[in-house]
Amino acid sequence: MTERWQPSERYPDPAIVALHPSFKKYHLALSAVERLWTGSRWGEGPVWLGDMRSLLWSDIPNNRVLKWDEATGEVSEWQKPSNNANGHTRDREGRIVACEHAGRRVVRFEYDGSVTVLADSYQGRRLNSPNDVVVKSDGSIWFTDPPFGTYAFYEGIKTEAELPHTNLYRVDGKTGAITCVADDIDHPNGLAFSPDESLLYVIESRSSPRNILAYDVTGEGLRNRRIFVACAPDETPDGFRVDIDGNLWCGWGMTPALDGVRVFNSGGDPIGHIHLPERCANLCFGGRHRNRLFMSAAQSLFALYVNTQGVAGG
Repeated sequence: MTERWQPSERYPDPAIVALHPSFKKYHLALSAVERLWTGSRWGEGPVWLGDMRSLLWSDIPNNRVLKWDEATGEVSEWQKPSNNANGHTRDREGRIVACEHAGRRVVRFEYDGSVTVLADSYQGRRLNSPNDVVVKSDGSIWFTDPPFGTYAFYEGIKTEAELPHTNLYRVDGKTGAITCVADDIDHPNGLAFSPDESLLYVIESRSSPRNILAYDVTGEGLRNRRIFVACAPDETPDGFRVDIDGNLWCGWGMTPALDGVRVFNSGGDPIGHIHLPERCANLCFGGRHRNRLFMSAAQSLFALYVNTQGVAGG
């Protein structure tokens, strides 16, 4: 990839690389990586809004959430200030759920314009800086809480963390009760369920090297922690989503050779890579058929049509 990136003018796009023959099933030969917009400091947490034909994503250091309109291609500020919001998703009623670094909480935006705080403390202590979030089909909200937003006055508010562990939490969708479902993850980051919700995958972002962990989901909890992908020292996964075949599409990078999206099959084997000119922090599936991959990178928003669909609710 050159320093001055330009979209491919030829098909197939050389930025899309099969690491295993099985990836060819998901690669549309007449689809290329598109840069939809550029101008952020650190793009994160995209979520697709099908009813609005638009995408929201976070520009954390600029303390705003941006909105890309599919019909016009225009980008506007959806929320500013945003409390340095990071991860976003939608619940099973279509409401937007957001993780706030500066607010140190997880919130839900109601249809009447009000904001409901879903979680801001655990056992009497303030959360660190909620990072990423997913909603299970039973309505429960699962989120990670590393202290990244407390490190500096850049992606949040510099302060001392109050909790001794960097935990993974579950908020009951009916009672609102918050429980810690894992306290053994060294700075949990991105997370996603398998298509049948029997597994939860979590990025362990301060292990050395980083790991992608897998847990069995047992009702309201987790068990049987194991390493799903042991990353190489220069591989840094961040946010990710799962498609209907159980493949993990992971934000990847921190070196020019690795920046982009790495795709793993349900067995943990790498099968494909989408090269981008910037570090990809997070991604989601969207579009009418959930077959368009939206990738929030450091300074830009990219998109690619693929031959699969994101899991509903992801």
